[in-house]
Amino acid sequence: QVRLAESGGGSVQTGGSLRLSCEASGRTFRNLSLGWWRIAPGKRREFVAAVWRGGELYYSDSAKDRFAISRDNDKSLVYLQMDYLRPEDTAIYYCAADEKSYLHQAPDYWGQGTQVTVST
Repeated sequence: QVRLAESGGGSVQTGGSLRLSCEASGRTFRNLSLGWWRIAPGKRREFVAAVWRGGELYYSDSAKDRFAISRDNDKSLVYLQMDYLRPEDTAIYYCAADEKSYLHQAPDYWGQGTQVTVST
């Protein structure tokens, strides 16, 4: 069982930055592939970014060039640095994980989510 706990959400103005963190426990962190999804009001779950076990990075079109995902295997943390935030980035952001060398489209483990609100 992998437990995931997100932090770092909040409210910012357009153009601002936030860094989300997700701490994983319960399994060897280095064996996990991790990612971030979000759910905006009235919308479906959307993939944002992923970092696989081997270090490969993947981003959605809306996230690339503005967001950066990274992991710290020593601290069992995965981060999502979000810059140049826009109102359409407003959503609950979820950390997810798989005990695989890749991150599935429907990961096995999910955190509780953290709210990000971007105002004009």
